[in-house]
Amino acid sequence: MKRFDLERFGLGLAAPVLALIVAALLSSIALVISGNSPLHTFNAMLDYGTQPETVVQTVNKSTIYYLSGLAVAIGFRMNLFNIGVDGQYQIAAFFAAVVGGWLLLPGPVLIVVVVLVAVVVGALWAGIAAVLKVTRGVSEVISTIMLNVIGGGIVAYLLDPSRLGTIVGTQQVTTKPMPSDAYLPGIPVSGGEIYGFIVVAIACGIAYWVLLGRTRFGFDLRATGLSETAAVASGVSVRKMVIRTMLISGGVAGLVGMPLLLGGSHAYAQDFPTGYGFSGIAIALLGRNNPIGIALGALLWSFLEQSAQILDLEGVPKEIVTIMQGVTVLSVVIAYELVRRFSLVQQQRRVGAELRAAAGTPAAGEGSPA
Repeated sequence: MKRFDLERFGLGLAAPVLALIVAALLSSIALVISGNSPLHTFNAMLDYGTQPETVVQTVNKSTIYYLSGLAVAIGFRMNLFNIGVDGQYQIAAFFAAVVGGWLLLPGPVLIVVVVLVAVVVGALWAGIAAVLKVTRGVSEVISTIMLNVIGGGIVAYLLDPSRLGTIVGTQQVTTKPMPSDAYLPGIPVSGGEIYGFIVVAIACGIAYWVLLGRTRFGFDLRATGLSETAAVASGVSVRKMVIRTMLISGGVAGLVGMPLLLGGSHAYAQDFPTGYGFSGIAIALLGRNNPIGIALGALLWSFLEQSAQILDLEGVPKEIVTIMQGVTVLSVVIAYELVRRFSLVQQQRRVGAELRAAAGTPAAGEGSPA
């Protein structure tokens, strides 16, 4: 391996290692201030987090987080901030659950239909923000945040026994449950069952890598994000790219609720989890918009959440995990920026040395030959 390749590999590895060290140090300081032992807390979290049942829960949660991170990262690669993943997956999961509960189809066919409905609804909901941006210049940050609220309101309005909801059990209001033959089988392991939808999540990660890194569309998307002027000069329609990117991002966002819907709840209820979209923003930042990095970030995020459940028994406030997550994101962003600047300085020095060597000029500090 060449020296330059080794240097690039070392710098790429230095950023996450530095970020984790800084995050651990700052989290330790927070624990000491709260009157708790950092070593004892980290050991308790590690012991609980590596139990088979907790590992299964971590993997299941990280599957959801991974899809959310991918949805956000697609927009990030074009300098679009899709803050509306939370609303997109909620409204997508709701209508997918409605269709899954009312259609009479063979189980495997119904699963495919439910997933397609989720993708289409998520894409259309994100497409509203795209149309507003290209036609009226409305910032996608503002429009997607507002659409989160609107989407939540629509779901709350329709999830009513007099409309599309039904009462199950005591007072639980849900959509009509999906038939049992439409349950997506899980992967049995020693600690339980891993969501079968993890296969789809992995496929989405591979498709993300191929689409953005190996196709003309991905090149145009990244070029538009770096410089709209240069993209226009090369014949790229920025408006079309905005709409296409937001549709793809929304379509992936529509999948976020599918692991739970098809592998767990089998209906959309009032307590259907929210907030995965906002966690996806942090995870996309952690993973630097790289599919493998996002996977590692999703696993870390999920591990911290699941292992935090033991902290109450240890007398440690669970909020310390929120501090850890926030500090980790900030540390990653700062560490990568420091490494980027150091790498830039090294490249400038290398180019300068090569130019001096080509011109026969001695480097700074070297004396002239006698």
